[in-house]
Amino acid sequence: MNNDNKQKLWEEYSKKRTPQLQEKIIIEYAGLVKLVAGRLSMYLGNNVEYDDLVGYGTFGLIDAIDKYDYTKGVKFETYASLRIRGAILDQIRKMDWIPRSVRQKQRKIEQAYKNLEQRYGRTASDEELADELDITVDELESWQNQTKITNIISLDEFLEQGTEGKVEHSLTSEYSQPDRILEKNELKELIIQSLETLTEKEKKVIILYYYEELTLKEISRILEVSESRISQLHTKALQKMKAKLGKYIQLFSGI
Repeated sequence: MNNDNKQKLWEEYSKKRTPQLQEKIIIEYAGLVKLVAGRLSMYLGNNVEYDDLVGYGTFGLIDAIDKYDYTKGVKFETYASLRIRGAILDQIRKMDWIPRSVRQKQRKIEQAYKNLEQRYGRTASDEELADELDITVDELESWQNQTKITNIISLDEFLEQGTEGKVEHSLTSEYSQPDRILEKNELKELIIQSLETLTEKEKKVIILYYYEELTLKEISRILEVSESRISQLHTKALQKMKAKLGKYIQLFSGI
């Protein structure tokens, strides 16, 4: 369906919200659910079936359709992606299948990053981090692979709150309270600072994944390294960013 036909469909749905029109919109944007579910499934492995993720995401799509106002000029794909991802992550959190040992390893890694940064005033190397944790570099890589799902969910939550807040804001009001503006500015600065702790490759992975919305496979082609290496860079980058976020770390406490 081209853009003109989509526009007509939204206009019709805004006037007459029938189940038949809603079904047409769901079918039109079903591919968006599969895209978001596919990206998340890379981190979940065999823990959750892909079809289940699509099912969870479909509820998010329906929620987005019900709440979307096309007259505000916000692109539906952007708005719906947030709702779809949020619905999937909410269900994963309810399942609570991540072992306590993995959560403990995640906390230890984050604390080690903080300790080393305070000690040396710079981002720690893998060797320094492994030494701080009293494990080998190979064991550190194993830990990072185990905790990657907690990282992807955490940063997605963080970015959802920031991005969706902007979308919701544009749908409701043109104004912000001064304290909210200051908080957003501080948060923006912290994100910039956290990106500066990354290596060039780690930074590229984060930007290409979260801002350009490329898949890990696409990023691996661009950077000319294996997909597994991109996954490792992604995991390390998220851990470094989380260690830098200070008082905003509570945004990562959802899982």
